[in-house]
Amino acid sequence: MRLQLIIATVFLPLFAFTIPGKDDWRGRADDPTIVHRTIKRITDVIVYDVYSPPVASRTYAYIAVAGYEAARNGNNSYLSLSGQLNQLTGLPQPGSDRPYSFSIAAAHAMLKVAQTMVISEDSILVFDRQLQKEWRSMGVPEAVLINSLQYGEAVALHIIKWAGGDMYKQTRSYPKFDVDEEASTWKPTAPAYMKAVEPHWNKIRPFLIDSAQQFKPEPAVHFSTDSSSQFFAFAKEVYLAGKNLSSEQVAIADFWDCNPFRMNVSGHVMFATKKISPGGHWININATACEIVKADIMRSLESYACLALTMADAFIICWDEKYRSRVIRPETYINLYIEKDWMPILQTPPFPEYTSGHSVVSAAAAVILTKLFGESFKYTDDTEQSFGLPARNFNSFRQAAEEAAISRLYGGIHYMPAIKFGFNAGEKLGNHITRKLRTKGS
Repeated sequence: MRLQLIIATVFLPLFAFTIPGKDDWRGRADDPTIVHRTIKRITDVIVYDVYSPPVASRTYAYIAVAGYEAARNGNNSYLSLSGQLNQLTGLPQPGSDRPYSFSIAAAHAMLKVAQTMVISEDSILVFDRQLQKEWRSMGVPEAVLINSLQYGEAVALHIIKWAGGDMYKQTRSYPKFDVDEEASTWKPTAPAYMKAVEPHWNKIRPFLIDSAQQFKPEPAVHFSTDSSSQFFAFAKEVYLAGKNLSSEQVAIADFWDCNPFRMNVSGHVMFATKKISPGGHWININATACEIVKADIMRSLESYACLALTMADAFIICWDEKYRSRVIRPETYINLYIEKDWMPILQTPPFPEYTSGHSVVSAAAAVILTKLFGESFKYTDDTEQSFGLPARNFNSFRQAAEEAAISRLYGGIHYMPAIKFGFNAGEKLGNHITRKLRTKGS
């Protein structure tokens, strides 16, 4: 009995240091789930605040860079993006004599940047405080927590200052888009007849490309109302597709709708249905891919940064073309020249038709994700389950991108040239970025 007591006394201190919940705090703090939750919270706020697709893409880019830069000091195999992204200078460095959790710094940096870019900033602040409680409950030493939060904030302030020079604030006061009387140009559509969204987005500083015009697509098809013309044929194609949709094509159109502006009319009442943006949809696909490969926190942040930067530049080149060509939407053209009561199954978004934003962005996103995770990457996309739609299965990112692109024809909101040439432009952009952007040393 005495021998048993001695053994217990000797080994008790050893067991005391392995009690789950306190000693393994670093492993818990480095759980990539925290990053995915952080970005999901920011996505939820973007949806709630009804941000346009271009504005949402800008937000994702800056928060992703903040997270990546705050975390990379914990893994010296990753390179800084300063000097690679337009006008991004060297970031603050952590003190060499202080203990940190760079995972904590990354999450805090993302949330600090997000607070300055959303309307519902209190929701971000509440989540930030919730995470701090969780870190303390994990047993993160107070000195480590304070140092990490301070470093995350220093990185965030640097990113916020950099973001302030991208012309976003200036474009808020630029003139609204004037709808002209030309038959060929975009006109607002029912039910809300909203003004054109972000007509000056090509003035926003890009991240990795030289200018908004670097990947100009082929010129839009020449407008004509002649029934023997090419333009009429493309409009007729949209019209007939809408008349003969299969249940699968309807499901595809609904799944990739991603229209934050959808308005509903009930009698004399009009109300909005809040939905995720195209960029937000692909951000969620990235989270799914990270979970499948069990990506650690740094690989997860790398993929978010590469994807978000690519999509932000994709919106810039796409919006440049939209307001250069100002092509009339199928709904307007078909109602005027083919059938006055025809309606697309998707609500027409409030901006010009050419090129298709989802085609450009999805093609570019697929190139980046394929580079990061591989070509034959099977996954289930459950992004739209939150909006009442079933998940869909894909064998590759390209398959998903092609489906997203053709969904615009099924939905009745784009002609085929906008889909085809938009997809081509997105692929060219994606390939350019895979060659230019370096996140790891040789």
